[in-house]
Amino acid sequence: MIDAMTRENTFGLNVYPKRNVTLVKGANAKVWDADGREYIDCVAGHGVANIGHCHPEVVAAVIAQAQKLITCPGIFYNDVRAVLLEKLVGVAPSKLQRAFLCNSGAESIEAAIKFARYVTGKHEIVCAMRGFHGRTLGALSATFNPKYREKFQPLVPGFHFAPFNQFEKFAEKINDDTAAVLLEVVQGEGGVHIGAAEFFQRVQALCREKGVLLIIDEVQTGFCRTGKFFACAHFDLQPDMMCVAKAIAGGLPMGAVLCSEAIEIPDGQHGATFGGSPLVCAAAIAALEVMCKEKLAEQAREKGDYVRSKLDAFELKKVREVRQIGLMIGVELKEKAQPYILKLVDAGILTLPAGQTVLRLLPPLTISYDELDVVVEKLVGILQ
Repeated sequence: MIDAMTRENTFGLNVYPKRNVTLVKGANAKVWDADGREYIDCVAGHGVANIGHCHPEVVAAVIAQAQKLITCPGIFYNDVRAVLLEKLVGVAPSKLQRAFLCNSGAESIEAAIKFARYVTGKHEIVCAMRGFHGRTLGALSATFNPKYREKFQPLVPGFHFAPFNQFEKFAEKINDDTAAVLLEVVQGEGGVHIGAAEFFQRVQALCREKGVLLIIDEVQTGFCRTGKFFACAHFDLQPDMMCVAKAIAGGLPMGAVLCSEAIEIPDGQHGATFGGSPLVCAAAIAALEVMCKEKLAEQAREKGDYVRSKLDAFELKKVREVRQIGLMIGVELKEKAQPYILKLVDAGILTLPAGQTVLRLLPPLTISYDELDVVVEKLVGILQ
């Protein structure tokens, strides 16, 4: 019998750096491989499984909706989509009153770039060094790291970069043809670097003064990950557009651009065949209800602080710095992170890199304290 690894290696286009694990089952913060071995999952689908794997309320919603209507294009109204749009706007920053639904974070970034250019009639976008916004051509053009970009030139023109948290450098890049500033609140892929309050407030004020749109990328930080429903709330930000995805639908693929009243896009200028499908909307409604009912933002804040306090109690000789906001944790090492990530796999803990030297933890926000204790124990064991 051909196993899953052989099939994927034979028939798949191998664009991912594979680990020697075949995952077949998940429940809350744990996953199991094909041999029945159990892992605590601090990857969570790259921050997708905020409410845990296979949450029963999401599973029930998907089953029920699959028996009624799976797909419905945007040229028709749909009852489930309508409910989700209202719920999304209800949890968003108050300036954001409408939403465009799509299928992924990169798609939401692509849409926001198009919307900014259409609304302003301008074409330049200012982004941050170390920022990561996706791998499609527009999102890649907004992504800084040359290793992602260099083989795909020429990219979309009009993108400029300035150092994160350095307002004066950003101000120098803004001119009469600047349509938008695009920023992450926390640079996840870039190493879990957290923005400064003064930087964001000054950028927001400058955007308003210059008539430049402010786009905030909350693809990874959204939906309670940082201890607030959206990371914008840490800094009292009211962006013109906010891009979200990952955890929005309890594990199913969905993205969205939440828009202020300044964003007016007539029909025919953008679309997404699968955007806002009833099946995924039902999952997203269930996921949002779980986040609110179980107070996951509060859980993320308390559990993240708990992990940080535990790690700070040890003298970890291999660690340069720990950066943490909610349950978004970056452990910067004094050497490359990948060997330690592989050691953690052997110890039953799944983690992520965030650049060459940062070990990143993005566990489900529903993870138990006992499981967090195991994660800390295993981390300390390899990093002392």
